[in-house]
Amino acid sequence: MHVQKQVHLHRQMHGMPDSPPAVHRSILCVDVAGFGGRLNPDQLITRDGLYRALREAFTESGIPPESCYCEDRGDGALILIGPDVPKERLAGPFPTALAALLERHNEEAPPGARIRARAAMHAGEVHYDDHGVAGCSVNTAFRLLEAAPLKDALRASPGVLALIASDWFYQEVVRQCRGCAADSFRAVDVSVKETRTRGWIRLLEAAGQPRI
Repeated sequence: MHVQKQVHLHRQMHGMPDSPPAVHRSILCVDVAGFGGRLNPDQLITRDGLYRALREAFTESGIPPESCYCEDRGDGALILIGPDVPKERLAGPFPTALAALLERHNEEAPPGARIRARAAMHAGEVHYDDHGVAGCSVNTAFRLLEAAPLKDALRASPGVLALIASDWFYQEVVRQCRGCAADSFRAVDVSVKETRTRGWIRLLEAAGQPRI
């Protein structure tokens, strides 16, 4: 067992990971606005509230926890959802449920631990390795999350959640699903680092109501 651990560490440190084939996943990235300026106790309350809201929103949307893979990002999370879960569950009931649960958290949380969040939705091929996950699709999702139009939209909104979908996700999932509120999205140009693409933004305000 000791030898196996040494080999595993050697692979991690010296760039010799296994190379399993890519698998297709739905991708959700979430980031809490203004997290870094909070006191440590407020950060802990914020993180607990975010994860609690995510878990309950997944349950309400019919997304089983065993189908999800999560990587903590400190002020947010990367969540991959398996192909056994229809994407319209993520695009349809999930945003409204998440917004309502964040509002519920904010009603009970101290001012320094209240949550306003950005979220990005995409889908694509993902590689799992010894360190976590990687792939162009994951990069794209995080570029969408960091897009200036999304940050500006949340800043100007009284709501708790600003969502951006990739063009592929919007065209193939949101537009094809009557319960995904396609008319509440607006197109924006995204330019972050080497990524140039189109995204679709939806704002969710009080009681989870969409706003264009």
